[in-house]
Amino acid sequence: MKRLRRYGLLFQSTTFDNISLIFHTLFILFTIVGWRFVKTRRIHLITVLLTIFSWVVLGYWHGFGYCFWTDWHWNVRSLLGKPPLHNSYIQFLIIELTGLYPPYLLTQRVTTIVFVLIIVMTLTLNVRDYLRYSSLRRRH
Repeated sequence: MKRLRRYGLLFQSTTFDNISLIFHTLFILFTIVGWRFVKTRRIHLITVLLTIFSWVVLGYWHGFGYCFWTDWHWNVRSLLGKPPLHNSYIQFLIIELTGLYPPYLLTQRVTTIVFVLIIVMTLTLNVRDYLRYSSLRRRH
């Protein structure tokens, strides 16, 4: 830890830990609700596709559900002496933000079900919006 302090890395790591916690929480909240607003649907679709890419494609090499941001964040927390005690970032957030300790399998199942519903909603609404926009362009 002394070496980290000497080079200012402790401050940077603590800052990254805090920024990461805020960013990742906001990203997850946007993933949950971003499909509801017409103005955010395209960006929402991109964030969902990035999440799928990370969980499935990168997950092929690192394990299903792998998130590169979580990996970075947990490496920093380990440097700070606060290694993650959870296998799931959602589990970590629930514990970190509420102090509640829900069962791991319940957290995983709810996360998967909610994410599948989000995928269906964002795809359905983006396709519907595209078809409406296309038909309006053809009329004029």
